[in-house]
Amino acid sequence: MSRIASLACAISALSGAAHAFDLQGHRGARGLAPENTLAGFRVALELGVSTLETDLAVTKDEVVVLSHDPVLNPDLTRLDGQWLAAAGPPIRSQTLAELKRYDIGRVNPASKYGQQYPEQKPADGERFPTLAEFFAMAGPRVRFNIEIKSDPNKPDLTLPPDRFAALVIDGIRAAKAVERTTLQSFDWRGLIAARRLAPELATACLSIESGGFDMVGRNSGRPSPWLGGLDLAAHGGSLPRLAKAAGCAVWSPFWRNVTAENVKEAQALGLKVIPWTVNNPADMDRLIDLGVDGLITDYPDRARPVLAAKNLKPS
Repeated sequence: MSRIASLACAISALSGAAHAFDLQGHRGARGLAPENTLAGFRVALELGVSTLETDLAVTKDEVVVLSHDPVLNPDLTRLDGQWLAAAGPPIRSQTLAELKRYDIGRVNPASKYGQQYPEQKPADGERFPTLAEFFAMAGPRVRFNIEIKSDPNKPDLTLPPDRFAALVIDGIRAAKAVERTTLQSFDWRGLIAARRLAPELATACLSIESGGFDMVGRNSGRPSPWLGGLDLAAHGGSLPRLAKAAGCAVWSPFWRNVTAENVKEAQALGLKVIPWTVNNPADMDRLIDLGVDGLITDYPDRARPVLAAKNLKPS
């Protein structure tokens, strides 16, 4: 039995009749295995996550694939054994056959990005998975949280939100995974389109307010293009209320933006609160004490002892 499997079994044995908690493996288990690869998702499943979280893009021939970036990331991508010299080309410009030439089975350890994940173990030979391959690998009982990656400020890099959402919904339905899937996005246009196309599909409104990326724009003096035409001011400046108006079942804020007050407000509206991306056990502990319903992490192995200590079990 592997070290990871042994850890998962030991923690499960300690947890007993624990309360349910949605532990989501971010891009699989990015801290431990190559992100958005089938190998990485298998690691996350070994560690006992309840939900696999991933990101989506669409190829030139309109196949939905897994990728966080709309262009090929040189820190993650090799061709014929050589790292790409620069970012690009866009995934939208590549057919599936062209995209499958690239190896994404490790992070470049010399890059700044790679240095953030010293525990990540390579899985050379991994290719960009399709959404269909992802569903088939995971099996019939796993839950999924899949993200439409689009940017209203860079419309040329991805399909229009309506078309993007339609292709993803087709893939979810083909896998008979509607009841086990949540569709998330920072670009709420795609979520609103998805609710119109598939009202039976749960959606999660992602949000972040930080110096590096502020999609909300409270003080910008104009509506944010990320919020699907919804007006934050008309909802009292409340992101939980805005997420409810967008039809979301889940509000998924950046973990630093979570407070006891907004957790309570969101849950009173019937929303689940699942923050991202929480990698420090002390932060996990604090957020659980605030009452969140789950969390998204690069390190499921760090989360499991925290959950066990609080009598929580991924479910």
